[in-house]
Amino acid sequence: MQLQPFIERIRRAAEARAPLVIRGGGSKDFYGTPGTGEVLDTAPLAGILNYEPSELVVTVGAGTPLAELEAVLAEQRQCLPFEPPHFAHAGTGVRATVGGMVAAGLSGPSRASVGCVRDYVLGAAMVNGRGEHLRFGGTVMKNVAGYDVSRVLAGAMGQLGLITEVSLKVLPVPPAEATLEFACTQDEALTLLHGWGGQPWPLNASAWQARGEGPGGVLWLRLRGAEAAVESACRHLGGERRAHAHAAEDWAALRDQRLPFFAQAVAQGLALWRVSVPQTAPVLALPGQPLVEWHGGQRWYTLPVDAAGTVREAARAAGGHATLFIAPRADGTGDAARFDAENLPRFDTPSPALLRIQQQLRERFDPAGIFNPGRLLA
Repeated sequence: MQLQPFIERIRRAAEARAPLVIRGGGSKDFYGTPGTGEVLDTAPLAGILNYEPSELVVTVGAGTPLAELEAVLAEQRQCLPFEPPHFAHAGTGVRATVGGMVAAGLSGPSRASVGCVRDYVLGAAMVNGRGEHLRFGGTVMKNVAGYDVSRVLAGAMGQLGLITEVSLKVLPVPPAEATLEFACTQDEALTLLHGWGGQPWPLNASAWQARGEGPGGVLWLRLRGAEAAVESACRHLGGERRAHAHAAEDWAALRDQRLPFFAQAVAQGLALWRVSVPQTAPVLALPGQPLVEWHGGQRWYTLPVDAAGTVREAARAAGGHATLFIAPRADGTGDAARFDAENLPRFDTPSPALLRIQQQLRERFDPAGIFNPGRLLA
């Protein structure tokens, strides 16, 4: 990878205090507060730099398409177990990249059982706001004494610097998988999930959504692990077992938000709200029926953008927080990248202590404030 052009460009931007918008494949342009500035395209930072299947470690350039990495891992029956979303559709030219995956810090349906992006980042290299190329961490789990900066990059939305490469822990594909379906209300689904969570079942992912206008709905439960464990759980838990091919399509559609539930937000000019709460939180007093993931820990609502106060108050009352994940454009077309009505913050304001840490980190790594200004932290 040729890093010098990036380093020189960042140094010039820092001297001029000219903002830079770091962009991989554009699959997550909607996420966070849209910023302005010259685009810094990470496409040249592509390539799988080192892969040791026997060591369960891969090092890749930040501009590497996520689909390309997953295809290489699949050849060795290995995977990124946290199922990073792609948010990319065929024919659109939009593609998810490894750097964007880390910067956004988003995980898929299995996150509650296997961990998040941050848990699988072993090391990273980046160019900071001074134009210095820095390396953190390595290629093994216990390699850090002090502050683990490589994992801080996960979810920082590119505001600490330009990620150039990342080393990730990968895992073997589980030998067995099954998806069970249960007809139940949201409250019944949460009760079932809480009970199953205390049992030695190989739970991997879950999702509940309403059917029709009433309170009834369907709960999907995915089991992954050793074949004996999966089959034993199926016998004990009951429910209707779904065909693997159909279930796999639905889980992928859930991961990439291609289910009708998500499409209706755009069609109706509504905002998509992501509410993160403890898994044990009860049904929230919010209008409409949510789509519930992560064994109750992540709940999606399609509500008007001006419901921000109500949504965030309900999330805080349950011990969580709410994110304006996708905002509709002012004309109702759902183009979040251009929505700027009322300048509504996408993320909840962190506590004063956490906000101070975030600000100090950014001042240390990007003193001129040139990277993705306002995307995560104003």
